[in-house]
Amino acid sequence: MIKVLTVFGTRPEAIKMAPLIAELEKHPAQIDNKNCFTGQHSEMVAPLLELFDIRVDYRLDIMRENQTLEHITIAVLQEISKILRADKFDLILVQGDTTTSMAAAMAAFYCGVKIGHVEAGLRTFNKFHPYPEESNRKIIDAMADLFFAHTELAKQHLLNEGLAEKLIPVTGNTVIDALLDVSSRPYNFKDSALAALPFDSKKVILVTAHRRESFGGPFEAICEGLKQLAQKYKDEVVLVYPVHRNPNVRQVVNSKLAGIDNVLLTDPLDYMPMVHVMKRCYLVLTDSGGLQEEAPSLGKPVLVMREVTERQEGVAAGTVKIIGTRSQTIVDEASKLIDDKMAYETMANQVNPYGDGTASQQIVARIIAEYS
Repeated sequence: MIKVLTVFGTRPEAIKMAPLIAELEKHPAQIDNKNCFTGQHSEMVAPLLELFDIRVDYRLDIMRENQTLEHITIAVLQEISKILRADKFDLILVQGDTTTSMAAAMAAFYCGVKIGHVEAGLRTFNKFHPYPEESNRKIIDAMADLFFAHTELAKQHLLNEGLAEKLIPVTGNTVIDALLDVSSRPYNFKDSALAALPFDSKKVILVTAHRRESFGGPFEAICEGLKQLAQKYKDEVVLVYPVHRNPNVRQVVNSKLAGIDNVLLTDPLDYMPMVHVMKRCYLVLTDSGGLQEEAPSLGKPVLVMREVTERQEGVAAGTVKIIGTRSQTIVDEASKLIDDKMAYETMANQVNPYGDGTASQQIVARIIAEYS
């Protein structure tokens, strides 16, 4: 019996860990899996626990108002260490590059528990873009024992850092497992803030923007670009922007975009409506990492409002284009896809490089083989 502790704390982690947890629990004769939710994003994760029917065995509730990275790191490190010292686990599984994942991996390292890193090997080679994720994932990979790379490029980054090839299976990304599951479920926008979105008569553009490294001038420029885009296509386009709860985001978004007729500002969307907006929208403007992986699986071009991306596979495949944070560039690049049908279809019809929806099965098979 392999005793596994699966740790997650943020919305992206919960989405990407959900199919993996479900697959782990299909093997009760071989795997005893326990789930720990740190609470780094408590309100945003709660609906996902219900959507994916995730059992929480350890709930840490670390979230504080205006919490700092230092608080998250210390709280997760201390609380996960208590769990690992009180019970004997063979393996801890962490996902991606959050502060929850970094601190949980550090706790496991200190307690002598092996670490499996899901989505290992992402790199921008710039420790401030994205911040703090780039450093977090490098720290995790420095301590991990099993590396589940989602693409060949991620694997190559790890090989370049001196890791043995046998430790790095390429599995695809578990986010595609989750996306294909949820997008196949029926959903009706009726009685929601999204009910009036004119999917059949106008081009709906899904927007997300909230990165820490863009706060200040770059984020103001992003919002100014979105404003100009909405004004340029006031009769053809509707922007829907689920706004992150961070006050650094909300203050700027509301000052720039509130009150524009063809801009719909909403609270953060639960995963089910978010997926179905993505499924029916025209294109995606984002600074998110996850949407760069998800939207191409649904045939949606992605324009990334960042200076660099760790997800270079999408850029190479032609499903994603980095456009930076300058207002005019945002307007120009979005306009190309709105006005030029061939440019749009070229991006929309590329093959998503992030897997086929079987990543969770491949990861669990590797864990079982490793411990059998």
